[in-house]
This record gives sequence, structure tokens and C-alpha cells, in this order.
Amino acid sequence: MTLHARAASLSTDDIVVLLERDERLTQRIVDLQAQLDWFQREVFGRKSEKVLHCDLSQQLTLGETLAAAEAPVESEMVVASHTRRRRKPSQRQGDPLLRFDDSVDVLDIVIRDERLDPESYCVVGEKVSLRLLQNPATYRVVRIRRLVIKMKDGSGFSCPPIPAEVFEGSFADVSFLASIVIDKLRYHLPLYRQHQRLLASGITIHRSTMTQYMRRVAELLRPIYQAQMRSILMSRVLAMDETPIRAGLKSKGKMKRGYFWPLYGDQSEIAFHFANSRGHQVVPAVLSDFEGVLLSDGYEAYERFAEANSKVVQAQCWVHTRRHFVKAEPMEPALVREALERIGTLYKLDAQLREKNPSPEQILQFRGQQMRPLVDCFFEWLRVQLDEQLLLPKNPFTKAATYALEREKQLKVFLEDPDVSMDTNHLERQIRPIALGRKNWLFAWTELGAEHLGILQSLVATCRLQDIDPYTYLVDVLQRVGQHRAKDVEELTPRRWKELFADEPLPSLMELVQKKTPAASPT
Repeated sequence: MTLHARAASLSTDDIVVLLERDERLTQRIVDLQAQLDWFQREVFGRKSEKVLHCDLSQQLTLGETLAAAEAPVESEMVVASHTRRRRKPSQRQGDPLLRFDDSVDVLDIVIRDERLDPESYCVVGEKVSLRLLQNPATYRVVRIRRLVIKMKDGSGFSCPPIPAEVFEGSFADVSFLASIVIDKLRYHLPLYRQHQRLLASGITIHRSTMTQYMRRVAELLRPIYQAQMRSILMSRVLAMDETPIRAGLKSKGKMKRGYFWPLYGDQSEIAFHFANSRGHQVVPAVLSDFEGVLLSDGYEAYERFAEANSKVVQAQCWVHTRRHFVKAEPMEPALVREALERIGTLYKLDAQLREKNPSPEQILQFRGQQMRPLVDCFFEWLRVQLDEQLLLPKNPFTKAATYALEREKQLKVFLEDPDVSMDTNHLERQIRPIALGRKNWLFAWTELGAEHLGILQSLVATCRLQDIDPYTYLVDVLQRVGQHRAKDVEELTPRRWKELFADEPLPSLMELVQKKTPAASPT
């Protein structure tokens, strides 16, 4: 039977069944194509979500390019005048490709012409050139020799005390303890690589010893981390997010999945709280004492927490909203282009506002006059598109528009509060070291180890936010914490430490030794 004959013999019910089947298969093809497009973008595409403002239709062909190159060039041209910012003067002069500050140890070497008799000439000047040198990771062993003396008057023996130690009976100086923490958390160097570097330098210690040092340092700093967490929870505007980490052995060859829940306070402090799940119960457990504006992405746990607490207002992130439209671009390029341009206009205005360093009153006025009408038009435009375009519910643009409209109230909070930013980018920038670390140290053997990572990362990241050298901070605090009063532990958080102790930090034994044995200056 031919295809036409089979079609003629079909009943109305058969045709309806076939049409429904065709619709399901068509939708399935669309879904699979969207998944394929997403996979290709992840593997081969640009990772940046930045919109490129270029018209490919205006690109020249090879022939046009050659023709343009052969065209006669005018001998004279008018260049528009412009102003250029003056460069900051270098603290040290020399090779323009090599700049360094006063913290760099400089070794001066004077080269003389040995062929000439010094008595036969006089020096009238000098020519200076620079060379940048590097040693492998430098470790130094200090042998402390304390003299035991016997008093001649027969009063007994005496021996001076050993210099103060962070951990009693340990051979690790505070400089070594601070360095292994910084190398792992700031430069993403796993302990086994640090161990290999020690071996290459001729020093042998057990890797388990280094692991125990990390654990003991984290436990010593836990009260400071807890004090910083209390300070963050007192913020009026708090940003919160979550990021995964492998922590703890689930079964042979498999690790459990845990989560860091970073909290960014309004005094430039951050804490990485660890929990073994991403469940909704984590948010109220962490934010039980918080009152204010909670800035987050669209995860339902934050919304439910805000709904259950009358003293908490939820604001949501425009970047996460924009990201849904970016994912819909292959299916609806024209609509997505319009949506991204509208959101981009808001960000341009926000950038102009931040350049002026405005007061809170000026921020509210600018956002109310310049940005609120654009925000209202954006949501109204989304409603019109959903009504007129007749897009399927599974269409990516429909999902993106629905996501935005369901969170319209939360996305407008920044218009009413000058301290609320449009997005959580400031928080996500601080999560990046965790993501980079996962690609290097991969996982934490235990959930307690992940908790220790969160404690140390919280203090190191906050140091960078406060413009503090994390190494200097750790060297000082690890020595000071045993002498400090427990009730004043918040004074040792990076923000307060900068105010109280940053001008005269406690030195390490390494620094004291270097001062007593300065580098030579060969002549």
C-alpha cells in the first residue's frame, strides 16, 4: 500500500493521534537541540556572558581587504585631540619593563675594571642595569643554641628560655605555618605539592605532619572566625550563595558532596560556612540571628526564609536573571537580544552612578528617576512578549521571562535601598578561589577538613578585601591569639586587626634572623 493510500484510509481519531505524536516528537527534537547547543557552548564556546557589539555583516571579505590595502593612503590626516591620564611615577627607576617597590630585597653589585690600576683613574659616574633573579622555594633551618651556665657562686645552673612557639614542642616556626596556609588557599598549591617542594629543597617531613599543622591552625583560629561570623550577621545588607565541594568518603572511590555557604557582610567581611547538604534547612540555621536585606540568587531556600521572617527582606540578583536569557539565545535570538540590551542599559546607568561616588540620597534619587522607569518597562515588555508571541511553556525564553516576572518584587528592591547592589558579583568574585582550589586540591578527605578550609579561607579572603597581606596577618595573629583576652577576640578579626595592630605586627623568627644577617653587598 502506498503512503497516499495509507493516509486516505486513516480515520479522524488516527489523525489526531498522529498529530499529537508529531507534536511530542517535535518538542523532543527542540529540547534535544537545546541540550546539544548548550553542550557545544560549554565545550567549544565562549565562557564569558558579555555581549559582543559587532555586526558580522559589515566584515570585509578577503578580496575587499586586499583592495582596501591597495587603496592610496592620504599623506596627511587629522587626529582628534584627547586627554590621557598621567602615569603614576614609579617608586624605583630603571628598566621600564621591570618595576618593583621597596619591599623587594635588592642586592647591589659594583663591577670594576680589574685591568686598570685604581690609582690611575677617578669615578665620574655609573651606569645601572637591573637583573631579575629567582631562587627555588627557600626554606631555612635555624639552629637555636641556648647556653647552659653554672653560677660561680654555687647558686645553680641557668638556661635562657626558648623563643615563643605557636605549638609547644613543634619545630614549625610561625612563618612556616602561615606559608603552608597561604600557599594552599591563595595560590592553590595542595599539600602534596608543597611536600614535594620541601623534598626538592632537601627537607624531609611527613605529609601527615603538614596536614596536622593545617588542622591545628584552623582550630586555633576558629574563635576569630566565629567572631567574624557574628559581625557579618549584624550587617544590614547581607549577600549569600552556595558552592559545592567534595568532602568525606562516601564509599570506595566516591566522595560525599558538601557545600560552602559564603556570606558577605556590608563591612567587607566574608565567611565560608560549611554544611554537608544544600537543603533548605541550612539557611535558617545559619541566619537565625539575621535581620535586614538578604541579597541572593533565585534559590527557593532564601525566598522561603524571607517569607517566614518578617524582619528579613529578600533582594535578588540581576545577573542570575540575565543568565537565563543568555541560555535562551539560540532559540529566540531576537527576543533575547532585546532583553539583554534593556538589562545592559540598566548596568550602564549603574556604572555611571558608581563613578560619581554619590551619597545614599543621590543614589536613591538617581535610581528613582533614571532606572525605575526602565525597570518597569522591562517587566511590562516581558508580559507583552509572553502574551503576543504564543511561546510554548518549555521554550527557554518563556522560562527566562517567567523566572524574572516571578521575582519582580525582589529584583526591584535595589531601587528602594541605596545599600543594595544589583547583583551578587562581589560575592561570586570571592567564591572564585574555592573553584580554583577544587581544580587543584580536588577534595577534602573529611567533612571536618572542609570545615577547616572554610575557616582559613574566610580569614584569608577577608584580608584581601581589607587590603591586608594575609601572610603578615597570620604571622601576627597566630602569635597573638594565645595572649589575647577571649572576650576581645573580635579585635583579631582582619577588619579590627587592621585598625589596632597592622602598624606594628609581630614578626616571625625568620624576619628576626634576616634582620640580624642582612644580605651582603659584594664589591
